[in-house]
Amino acid sequence: MIIKSDYLVMGSGIAGLSFALKAAEHGTVSVLSKLVASDTNTNLAQGGIAAVMGPDDDLKFHVQDTLESGSGLCHLDAVETVVQAGPQMIAELRALGVPFSTLEGNPALVELGREGGHSHRRIIHAKDMTGQAVQKVLAERCRQNANIETLEYHLALDLLTEKNPQGRRPRVTGAWVLDRRTGEVNAYVAKIIVLATGGSGKVYLYTTNPDGATGDGLAIAWRAGAQCANLEFVQFHPTCLFHPKVTNFLISEAVRGEGGVLVNREGEAIMRHHPQGDLACRDVVALTIDAEMKKTGAPCVFLDITHKEAAFIRERFPKIYNTCLGLGIDIAHEPIPVVPAAHYQCGGVLVDNFGRSSLPGLYAVGEVAATGLHGANRLASNSLLEALVMADRAAQASHAEAQSLPMPEAAVPRLWPTGRLGTAPSEAVLITHSWDEIRRFMWNYVGLVRSDQRLSMAQKRLALVKSEINEFFRNFEVDADLVEVRNIAVVADLIIQCAMARKESRGLHFSLTWPNRDDVNFQRDTVLENPHPSILLS
Repeated sequence: MIIKSDYLVMGSGIAGLSFALKAAEHGTVSVLSKLVASDTNTNLAQGGIAAVMGPDDDLKFHVQDTLESGSGLCHLDAVETVVQAGPQMIAELRALGVPFSTLEGNPALVELGREGGHSHRRIIHAKDMTGQAVQKVLAERCRQNANIETLEYHLALDLLTEKNPQGRRPRVTGAWVLDRRTGEVNAYVAKIIVLATGGSGKVYLYTTNPDGATGDGLAIAWRAGAQCANLEFVQFHPTCLFHPKVTNFLISEAVRGEGGVLVNREGEAIMRHHPQGDLACRDVVALTIDAEMKKTGAPCVFLDITHKEAAFIRERFPKIYNTCLGLGIDIAHEPIPVVPAAHYQCGGVLVDNFGRSSLPGLYAVGEVAATGLHGANRLASNSLLEALVMADRAAQASHAEAQSLPMPEAAVPRLWPTGRLGTAPSEAVLITHSWDEIRRFMWNYVGLVRSDQRLSMAQKRLALVKSEINEFFRNFEVDADLVEVRNIAVVADLIIQCAMARKESRGLHFSLTWPNRDDVNFQRDTVLENPHPSILLS
């Protein structure tokens, strides 16, 4: 079956829903969500949205903080574009009804928090549940819009492209989509295709991301031939809760912004020697924690905010307080055990300042995209801001493009003639094993600290696993687990390729083989292009 709409959006987080609302002013929009629509990184975001709103702040300070965090690799035009639009984006969200925290006695003014790497208070937040508050309002506005259809449990398998473009890059016209509830594979076609699929934290063994963060958008874009960039820069959040029952709960950077101190098991402040102390950028803090754990053999460090009043902690961080209390940790009276975990993909599908990829008709917004904003290390709370701004700009550009385009009517190749393929695997445990193996060697060899030897070992192991996954994919029924492990294998490969290409240490990429930053011969962007676009792993 072929399903048509003017815009096809893959992903239901802040980027996808923001784009959908604006695109719906000009046409019909199909929004695909691989699970329930609220299962996104946006929904888990605690900290907030960075925007210049304070009386002592200025756009130039936000630009400078972003550039410093990005370790010399940010694109100035992208930084200025995103930062300048910040106040407008906050105004739009407030107009939609997002309940940001406001100053006591003056509800017209938002309360501003501070996080690592920021020189001023500029984090607009809804207590410690900002992403959830934004997601809820955007989702409700989309439900109310007759031009938007949200389809849950729909997983994109691969992109559809036009045939024989005569030397041009093929235009993307849609996607093959698996309905996870029925097992059917249908073709969705549209004038404009938008990837808003989020990140790929599940490529690593330990992550703050939800289970759905398997890099699907990045993988299908790569298979179709889109350029990808800067995937060596995987941000590990310094403070993921260390607890056997809960393995992916984030302790917001805002805790350190309000005075929380990282200490070792002896109670010594581990960031005491850094000029910015506990408010240093994430790459610095995560590496310091990693070094402390390796030096002492401790399984974690601790984040201590017990010097603040208990009433303030409960009011400012209700979700963190109640979650930890439910696990037997009263953060008002005892420090929080924390460890670094994979958190954010700073690279992605290479796009311009309007979200356009290297493939005509294909846009990418949010974490899946490489805009040049983050450089070698994302500044805290710039992610939700980037998603809002780039969704807005992509909506503008794609509307202008769509006006001159007919609905794709070309015959869709019958890749899955009956909507199913082969038979169910007799031993599903083999897929689970491949998944686990990739995540473990990525954590051990391509994590916070790398080396040429570790990267080479990871690449060799990945080659074997990819071969096994390809065999499964050729012979067995289309299944969500198989699709996701296929995608994390692609993303792991891209991360390794980018990491091997960068012969220096910078930002989030630290190599024992190349321990120094090279400001003379460094490459600004690590750009990859698939020489053999294919539905199978290259």
